[in-house]
Amino acid sequence: MDYQQSRAYIQDAGKYAITLGLTNIQELMNRLGNPQDQLKYVHVAGTNGKGSVIAYIYTTLQEAGYRTGRYVSPSVYSYRGKMEVCGKPVSREQLAGYVTEVAAVIDEMTSEGLPHPTPFEIETAVAFLFFADMKCDIVVLEVGMGGSTDATNIIRNTEVAVIVPISMEHQGFLGNTLAEIADKKAGIIKKDCSVATIDQKPEALQVIRRRCEALGVELVVGNPQNAEILEESFEGQTFRYEGQVYELSLAGVYQTENAMLALEALKLLDKRGFPTTCQQRYEGLKKTRWDGRLTIIHRGPLFIVDGAHNPAAADMLERSVRKYFSNKTMYFIMGVFKDKDYSYIINKLCPYAKEIITIETPDNPRALPAGELADAIRPCNSHVRAARSIKKAVEEIFSIAGKDDLILSFGSLSFIGELTECVKNYERKTGR
Repeated sequence: MDYQQSRAYIQDAGKYAITLGLTNIQELMNRLGNPQDQLKYVHVAGTNGKGSVIAYIYTTLQEAGYRTGRYVSPSVYSYRGKMEVCGKPVSREQLAGYVTEVAAVIDEMTSEGLPHPTPFEIETAVAFLFFADMKCDIVVLEVGMGGSTDATNIIRNTEVAVIVPISMEHQGFLGNTLAEIADKKAGIIKKDCSVATIDQKPEALQVIRRRCEALGVELVVGNPQNAEILEESFEGQTFRYEGQVYELSLAGVYQTENAMLALEALKLLDKRGFPTTCQQRYEGLKKTRWDGRLTIIHRGPLFIVDGAHNPAAADMLERSVRKYFSNKTMYFIMGVFKDKDYSYIINKLCPYAKEIITIETPDNPRALPAGELADAIRPCNSHVRAARSIKKAVEEIFSIAGKDDLILSFGSLSFIGELTECVKNYERKTGR
C-alpha cells in the first residue's frame, strides 16, 4: 500500500474493539521478530509535561552525538512527526512499507481468530520497526495512556523510566483514585532500570517509591524548589540548577520544572553508558523546541497556542496567563474533547477573556460540538459564540483583536496544526 492507503488502514483499525493488556501487541511483535528488543529506551509516563521532558532529553542526547529516536503522540503539525530519528521523521515511503508489513501479520492473526490490533498498537509496531532499521543508540518513548498495559510497555531494555506529574485522568481505564492511576503509570518501572520523577502528590509518590523498592531500582526525586529562576518571560527563561545556569527557549511557568526533571534523567543516563557534558546539556535545553506548548504563531496581535486539555494543564496555563499577560486584553479560541473535564478548564480560564470563540475539531468523534461548548461557557463568560469552522474562528478573532492584544487558543492539541495553517493563510491573504 502507498502512504495514503497506509494512513487509511491505521484509521480504519479504530472500528475494532480495544483489547486491554499487552497480549495483542506481544503477539504482533513476536510475529514481526521483536525488533523492539534490539533497542534501549528512556520511557516516559505521567499526566502533564511528557512531551516537553521528552523534547529536552531527545535534543540533548542528539547534541551529545547519540543516534536518538523519539516516539510521541499526538504530533501537532505532521502525522509522521510521531516517530523520528535525530530530527528527521519517518518518510512517507518508509511508513507505507512498515504498515504493509504489519498489515500482513495482522491478516494472519485475525484469520486465526485473534483480535485486530488498535491504531495505537499498529503505530507502535511501526515505530519499533523504524527505530530498529535506523539502528538507534537509544529511543525516547512516550506512553500513550497509563503505563503497565500501554502498548509501549512491551519493551524490555529500559535504561531510565521518567514519571512526570500525575493527576486524575482516564478514570474509566486507569482507576478512580490518584493512587490507582499512579500504580498504572508506575508499571513502566522495570527491574534493572533507573527512575526519575518530580516531587509528586504524596499518594502518587508513595506508589512510585513502593514499586522502586520492590524492584530494587534507583529512584531520584527532583525538587522544583531547587531551581532558581533568574529571568523569565513568555519568550523563554533562564534558571540555575545545582550550580549550573541553563537557558530555555520554551515558555511557561512549568517549563523549568520539566527541564529540571529532564536533567535528572540525563544524570541517570550518565551512569548507564550515555554520558552528556555540562555544555551539551546547556545547548540541548536551549535548542529544544516543542510546538503546541505556549507557542507563538503570530505577532501583532500576539497569537499563542497551548495544548491545555485537562485540569492540571489548565492550572499551569492559568498561572502563565496571570504571570505574563495580566496587562493585556485577551481573546480566546477554545475547542475540547467531550470526554475531558472541560468544565474545570472553562472555570479556570474563561473569566480572563474579553471574548471567546469556540471550535470543533473536524472529523473527530471525540470532539465536543462548538455550540455545546459555547453553551457550557456562557454561565462563566457570556461573551462567547461558536464558529462554523477553524478558518472562520481565525478570521473572526483577527477582526476583533487589536495589535497589542493577546489571542490564546487552547483546549486540545488535535486542532493546533490546522489552526496554525489557517493563521498562515490569513497572513498571506491579508499581509498582516
